[in-house]
Amino acid sequence: MSFTPGISALEYAQRRSRLARQLPKRGVAVVAASDVKYRSGAVFYEFHQNPDFFYLTGFNEPEALAIIENNGTDDDYTFHLYVRSKDPKSEIWEGARSGVQAAQDVFNADEAGDINTVQEHLPQILHGASAVFTDIPSSAKSKSAFTRFFLGSHSRSTAFERLLEPHSVKQLRPLLNELRAVKSESEIKLMRTVGQNSGRAVTNAMREQFKTEKDLWASLDYGFKKQGCDGSAYVPVIAGGEHALSIHYVRNDDILRDGELVLVDAGGEYGGYITDITRTWPINGRFSTAQRDLYEVVLNVQRSCVSMCREDANTTLDKLHRIAEDGLKDGLKQIGFDMTSNALETLFPHHLGHHVGLDVHDAPGYPRTELLRTGNCVTVEPGVYVPNNERWPKHFRGMGVRIEDSICVQPNAPLILTTEAVKEVVDIEALRD
Repeated sequence: MSFTPGISALEYAQRRSRLARQLPKRGVAVVAASDVKYRSGAVFYEFHQNPDFFYLTGFNEPEALAIIENNGTDDDYTFHLYVRSKDPKSEIWEGARSGVQAAQDVFNADEAGDINTVQEHLPQILHGASAVFTDIPSSAKSKSAFTRFFLGSHSRSTAFERLLEPHSVKQLRPLLNELRAVKSESEIKLMRTVGQNSGRAVTNAMREQFKTEKDLWASLDYGFKKQGCDGSAYVPVIAGGEHALSIHYVRNDDILRDGELVLVDAGGEYGGYITDITRTWPINGRFSTAQRDLYEVVLNVQRSCVSMCREDANTTLDKLHRIAEDGLKDGLKQIGFDMTSNALETLFPHHLGHHVGLDVHDAPGYPRTELLRTGNCVTVEPGVYVPNNERWPKHFRGMGVRIEDSICVQPNAPLILTTEAVKEVVDIEALRD
């Protein structure tokens, strides 16, 4: 049975079992669902589940808690799931809730209860735990200086943190990263579907000449949904002209000028999984000579790095980054760039890639020094961003080019998840013929 697209109830159970085997005997993992976040007053944002919680449960509602308890042997664990109870009055306003019974019958919890009673049950579950693995206590370090100044650092312990005080508490993140970094066949199939649908939407957007960044944004958002995605995976970058020099430009509110390039970093989401795509193309559909020269330098490096996303290449994201740096340096020299001093640091200021999956930057903190293995899904996204000053060749100034695909590492060849988004010069220009 599947209760989320493409991922069976059995696979969720297998994920919990693998996590339980990673815990020490009598170890306990505690993972919370996301809560509803409010834009202002009673106006809420679209709900987005905590990816770790979703990965282990498939449960897509707020105010829930999952507890995985190693019972002392490798294959013996207890899955507790606390959720909101059915409430006809609240459901009139908010829609149906799964309820406690479904937590057992549908989501296969061994023990289930009302989230409002968790404070009564949690001390008993944690009693005798050899260690508690969780990432729930929030740190002030994750908040901006602005937020800390006005709202404080919340240094007072929460009830949950006080409950943890007698226990040995460890981060859950490293254990989950080991699981999430290697995708199953079902996950890869799902991500290929998302990549295919997203890529088609991006290619369709290239066919049209838009007057504003906002128009292009709206077309892409609709295109993702029309192709079968649930929606956009993240706020896209729609950067016309010099806006492409800002890596995470997301205002997307300027006009698109004939003769300039537009850099688009966007992707769709389906069943919680995303793919990450960046394409750069001429707004009028035809590359100028300078635009083509810079684009081809980036494309050649991107192709080369993509080809090495296979297990038998015995490489890492950091090694690929250094290969990309060397390739960009050589290619830019050939088209007239002075690459002395810190030139490359200015022109290519970000890393080549990251893991991708349930998060845009999946398995947060997973080392880029780890060898790429079959089932790793990563991005490859070299870019060149030429400041508009006299340090650089005049005909390239103000241009930004990035090309990004999502790739699944296979034993001896890369699986390009986003190949439907065209990127060859001849194919991009042919879209307007």
